[in-house]
Amino acid sequence: MIISKANNYKANVIALLTTENLPAADLPEHLDNFLVALEHGELIGVAGMEIYGQSALLRSVAVESAYRGKKIAKKLLQGIEDLARAKGIKAIYLLTETASGYFIKKGYQEITRNKVPEDVLGSTEFRFVCPQSAIVMKKIL
Repeated sequence: MIISKANNYKANVIALLTTENLPAADLPEHLDNFLVALEHGELIGVAGMEIYGQSALLRSVAVESAYRGKKIAKKLLQGIEDLARAKGIKAIYLLTETASGYFIKKGYQEITRNKVPEDVLGSTEFRFVCPQSAIVMKKIL
């Protein structure tokens, strides 16, 4: 398995996110802050972030069902966190309805929305895509 920049794989990223019932319509034009996992040239996983000053919003973490349980999401998440550190990001935020247990194991903590920076709150994920019932989490890098 290879972890790679996602720029050349946007159509594949959209297809995987759609299959996994994750938002894809609001993806940025260029996937500069997204990584993909490839197996024999086939996209099997994705993770990305949106940058807001010294904060980032983690989004679009997905792995093809046939490849789950092989630590692919862990490698993608580590890659995104490393990229965030390299870009001077101090904290990563995320919204989830189903994976809070997974992210707790990776060092994220549940927080309330009023603890999220204004610019992150202004993202489409917070404003339009994820319901108010979604769990908000944070990890300080």
